[in-house]
Amino acid sequence: MFSPIPQGVYPRITDLDPAALARRGVKLVLADLDNTLVPYQVTEPSPAVAAWKEGLEAQGIRLFLLSNSRKPGRAQAFAQKLGIPFQGHSGKPRKAGYLRAMERMGARPEETVMVGDQIFTDTLGANNAGVIPLLVQPIRLAGNPFRYVRYAIETPFRALGKRRPFL
Repeated sequence: MFSPIPQGVYPRITDLDPAALARRGVKLVLADLDNTLVPYQVTEPSPAVAAWKEGLEAQGIRLFLLSNSRKPGRAQAFAQKLGIPFQGHSGKPRKAGYLRAMERMGARPEETVMVGDQIFTDTLGANNAGVIPLLVQPIRLAGNPFRYVRYAIETPFRALGKRRPFL
């Protein structure tokens, strides 16, 4: 389905309650890296993100890092520190990266959510792959001026997503 509208907009990834995800039948969480799990250039998972990952595992949910990062080794190093599988250069919003990740993890689209901070990569790609798209507010906008423009363009889609929460 070609749609830029997420199923809910949440303040941060750690606000997605693992027990609530499990009640909705979620078995796999695909997560974007930059501005979703950590700010750009941060290489260590925060204690809150590490605790959230443990909460997911306690509910039988696996976390998988699905990143478009082109920085050599960035996604791999972060995923190793968090103890999760990863896929860099995923090509979001094309659905092939999502399908490859689900195949690796043995999950179906209807039991998979994608959590990211961008409409035109994370949400659009998740919808294209039949995965449930959950959007979080970007952790930090500082840096690239184009990010401000992109997030401004995404504003109406974020507003629509807030009206249809998944959790």
